[in-house]
Amino acid sequence: MRTFGELDRVGVEGTGTYGVSLARHLRQEQVEVVEVMRPNRQVRRRHGKTDVVDAIAAARAVLSGEATATPKTHDGPVEALRTLKVLQRSANQGPDAGVEPAAGAACHRA
Repeated sequence: MRTFGELDRVGVEGTGTYGVSLARHLRQEQVEVVEVMRPNRQVRRRHGKTDVVDAIAAARAVLSGEATATPKTHDGPVEALRTLKVLQRSANQGPDAGVEPAAGAACHRA
């Protein structure tokens, strides 16, 4: 991305779910990450629902100053507690139910 010029900040949609890894990587690379809300449904219907249209809308929201929210970092004690609660809920569902989430949590954190 830096081959196109100076990188000031990046707008990411879904930093709490799908974009959490991307946001974490960008922060590690010293890039400012801005949380971008989902595009307006009316605009999406008019121009179609494509990743290109969404990316352009996200860039415009960041450049115009409309998107200014700093996303959560998803680390530290709060995230650790959330992970433990997910594993606890899974373990309470049965003897084999907690195995898959625990393996995923171990792989995700490693």
